[in-house]
Amino acid sequence: MVFIINLFVQEIKENSKQANHISVIITQAIDDAKAQNTVSLNVSHLTSVTDCMIICTGSSNRHMRHLADTAIEAVQESGNDILSTEGMDSDEWMIVDCGDAVLHVMSADAREFYHLEGLWDINETVEA
Repeated sequence: MVFIINLFVQEIKENSKQANHISVIITQAIDDAKAQNTVSLNVSHLTSVTDCMIICTGSSNRHMRHLADTAIEAVQESGNDILSTEGMDSDEWMIVDCGDAVLHVMSADAREFYHLEGLWDINETVEA
């Protein structure tokens, strides 16, 4: 039983390292592409869907598309997979799902309206 628990804990640590690695790749790529107001949130304590959400703003539809495409290219070049994309032709919100990390590229208006940071930036609490 202890062996199984140790394997489980080791797998969790490896997944956490992978999520951090992918989020660093994405953040560096979009920063190089001049993303605005980039925020990276650890949401592993809130959802099992992903460990990290990266939110950034693009200055135009064309810039937003460039940010998303740059992130996709960087993730793929690192040997990781893109699970899905959504809204790649949108002028408000594009999503790149890399599994352990999800990138949200938003227009300034959409970002202000939806305020994802407020929804997901909830500190992990320890119950007594």
